[in-house]
Amino acid sequence: MASRLIIFLFIVLSIDGFAQGLMEEKLTPTRQDSLRGSITPEREWWDLTYYHLDIKVEPDKKFISGSNTVGYKVLNSKKIMQIDLQEPMKITSVIANGKTLKFNREGNAYFIELKKKQKKDEINFIKINYEGFPKEAIRAPWDGGLSWARDENNNHFIATSCQGLGASVWWPNKDHMYDEVDSMLISVNVPKHLTNVSNGRLKKVTEKNDDTKTFDWYVENPINNYGVNINIGDYVNFSEVYKGEKGDLDINNYVLSYNLDKAKEQFKQVPMMIEAFEHWFGPYPFYEDSFKMVEVPYLGMEHQSSITYGNGYQNGYRGSSYPSNSKWGLAFDYIIIHEGGHEWFANNITYIDIADMWIHEGFTTYSENLYVEYFFGKEAGAEYVISSRAGISNRKPMITGEYDINRESSGDIYAKGANVLHTLRQIANNDQLWRETLRGINKDFYHQTVSSKQIENYISEKLDINLDKFFDQYLRDVRIPEFEYEISNGELKYRWNNVIEGFEMPIEVIIDGENKFLYPNEEFKSTPINNLYINIDNDYYITKKDLKVVIDS
Repeated sequence: MASRLIIFLFIVLSIDGFAQGLMEEKLTPTRQDSLRGSITPEREWWDLTYYHLDIKVEPDKKFISGSNTVGYKVLNSKKIMQIDLQEPMKITSVIANGKTLKFNREGNAYFIELKKKQKKDEINFIKINYEGFPKEAIRAPWDGGLSWARDENNNHFIATSCQGLGASVWWPNKDHMYDEVDSMLISVNVPKHLTNVSNGRLKKVTEKNDDTKTFDWYVENPINNYGVNINIGDYVNFSEVYKGEKGDLDINNYVLSYNLDKAKEQFKQVPMMIEAFEHWFGPYPFYEDSFKMVEVPYLGMEHQSSITYGNGYQNGYRGSSYPSNSKWGLAFDYIIIHEGGHEWFANNITYIDIADMWIHEGFTTYSENLYVEYFFGKEAGAEYVISSRAGISNRKPMITGEYDINRESSGDIYAKGANVLHTLRQIANNDQLWRETLRGINKDFYHQTVSSKQIENYISEKLDINLDKFFDQYLRDVRIPEFEYEISNGELKYRWNNVIEGFEMPIEVIIDGENKFLYPNEEFKSTPINNLYINIDNDYYITKKDLKVVIDS
């Protein structure tokens, strides 16, 4: 979710020119940026196959200790492995084949020296023991870390959130998005009066002699690191079975005991969300791992098969229609719909580099208006997405080109990303083809990490339109195409202004009472017209200029 609030902050900070300059400044990448954000030589020679995260959480101390057993396939015969763990957490020892391995630390990266000769295609394992007081989240989920809270009954209420910052803020792993682990066992030991909820399915609960319990959760599908979570509280569970495109889908919800009645009512939107998104995007991607909503002490996050929820059991975004300025923002619970949409865009297909994060947030924000359209009609869906344009700043491109350094770009990846996709739908001019394209993305890139270029090329191919300049304009430039026109002497003259060289995009208008597609470029074109005005489709994210007055869409 990274944050719609970022968009709001952009607007507020625009009042202060100095703050705006700071936001737009490109920082020089550091060695730590590269170690975190690039596929280093110490990462590229091995492929993740399995994790067993086995930890003890001590709430009173705010302390975590335990191990992560890493299974990997050897791609090339190397002997130095990079594992990431952020300070103040620390690795205490590394074991492989019963032998202790040497390692050295460079900031948040550990370099482990393997003793056994690594043979290509072999599957090997190492066990990483670690402990520490993980970074505490001050304003989750945006800053990342552990939220150590208390519920209304003074029970511990604990949750993780670490998108962007990285999962290595609380557990050791190969912390780069390009390599998702194939499967994972998550074992979490907590005080016996509490429950831990993690990703996947609960396999067993083991009572210990020290007044604790261990909860074992197994994830059968590939999962990205930031999608892994632990949630600890005085939970109760209720469930249902949804009849979906791939058969029976188990929906399990975990909420604080005193919120059970409210949750049962509000979470009726969960199967509605799945129904709408299976229609638009194809089958829910993780039937084997079930689906869960889990109450947490912060707003929410898209943890795979374990969506976290803290929206107060109300519609909208904390009860407001924001980020859409239309009434439809209050027609659904923002966290259920937005974070649920991430199961398709973020968890099923995942960006390979955070520089292309618009793939997650643009498509998922767009899913909100598709949800509105599915239940309330096409006009309502369009109104929802169009009304969100007021929150777009256009101060930074959605893709800045800063790859291999784990740096987020613009907050516009939400509302602007959604409006770019809404515009593409108009260009397609075929709703069935557009739906097939969205479903095709989730089918053809099923459980894969992808780049923006892959998605751009895929859409171009499916729509049979060269969209290179379109994507360069909307993703890599801040200018919004301006439809410039003039009507005189029975002639409409028109062109695109404020665009990159070579930009072309068809646009639908109403001329003399008839719908017509125009194909403007940077040079003026003309067409006959009898009336003194035209109606320009507001579904396109553009500005309009009649050579006298500029009108923002």
